[in-house]
Amino acid sequence: MCGIAGLWLSGQGDASRLHDTVSRMNAALHHRGPDGGDVWCDTENGLALGQRRLAIIDLSDAGKQPMHSANGRYVMVYNGEIYNTEELRQKLASANIAWRGHSDTEVIVECIAHWGVRETVKRLIGMFAIALWDRNAQKLTLVRDRLGIKPLYWSRYDGNIGFASEVKGLLAGNAISREVNHSGLEAYLRFGYVPSGHSIYAHAKMLKPGHILEITG
Repeated sequence: MCGIAGLWLSGQGDASRLHDTVSRMNAALHHRGPDGGDVWCDTENGLALGQRRLAIIDLSDAGKQPMHSANGRYVMVYNGEIYNTEELRQKLASANIAWRGHSDTEVIVECIAHWGVRETVKRLIGMFAIALWDRNAQKLTLVRDRLGIKPLYWSRYDGNIGFASEVKGLLAGNAISREVNHSGLEAYLRFGYVPSGHSIYAHAKMLKPGHILEITG
């Protein structure tokens, strides 16, 4: 498993500390990706993406994240595994992409650059949680696989947008308060789980399986 995290600040956010903040979020997810990690910042727009890597398919540096599309428009972090990457590569043959490596991450981001998010998600076979920054449209997109195998939490707190593979990532970046969601906690104590879309924290929500969340400035 890997871990992803990120933060998009409102106009009042401190962009100068953005890298450090998302680095803390990343560090909270170290156990999910012991093979390395990095943070990418779009300081002008107050956004940063981070990822902790567990290298499985492409062990080289070509598989490192955050991953940029060849056309420079998209930056993506991703947790999961796609089983039909070779099929997707073949379908992109006419696009004459100069592939940098063999990672499924690169395949996903190039599919998005070619087909768009929704068409790409329809074609993906596997388990995944994706966060994508569209630099042209200044849009953040969060995606979760149909069965919800890979977790993805998100928050809108204090005017800022945060996301992470685990709630502890949001807490590390002060992307949520520690205010308890009493109905979520009650459900956990009664049934042993929190209903889909919620968490035990008031400002943290789990993206539902098969859902795409698009956020614009």
